[in-house]
Amino acid sequence: MSDSINKAVATQLKKNRTNKGWSLDTASQHCGVSKAMLGQIERGESSPTIAKLWKIATGFELPLSDFLGQKNPLDTNTTGFNQDQTVSIETVFEYDEKTGIEMFELSFAVGHEQHSEAHQIGVIEHIVVTSGCMDYFADGQWKTLNTGEKAKFNANQSHIYRNIGDIPLRFFNIIHYS
Repeated sequence: MSDSINKAVATQLKKNRTNKGWSLDTASQHCGVSKAMLGQIERGESSPTIAKLWKIATGFELPLSDFLGQKNPLDTNTTGFNQDQTVSIETVFEYDEKTGIEMFELSFAVGHEQHSEAHQIGVIEHIVVTSGCMDYFADGQWKTLNTGEKAKFNANQSHIYRNIGDIPLRFFNIIHYS
């Protein structure tokens, strides 16, 4: 993770924890992430994986984009997250309170598999493959999507994405919070 994203995550974690009046222990109980790890992230000593960042956002009942930092609305560059060159996530549209939607573009290296914990009840994910081939697991079954194909599912259950092609996978993930 870049230093700027690492700092943004640390700042947002501390701000959100303070706003809720939560101790690290309370935050740990809500997020399912150890108190020690949350403290390290908050101090900028550790970079969370995307899976951990999702757990933290879910625990705080906040959109993921809340933790990736805010971009200047006049700046066309997106904010994002890159994990070990195997997966990257770019914020296309930050969370919008009026619509309850945020949008990301994800890229997975060949063979990468990403597990996601259940989100809050009522959260729906929409995925659109722009390049490559993927499997996703939701509603108790695996389904395949190729370039140009799309799907949506209730994300209040564990779900998995994986690149099953021989080129990097790119897809949009539109998340709607109820």
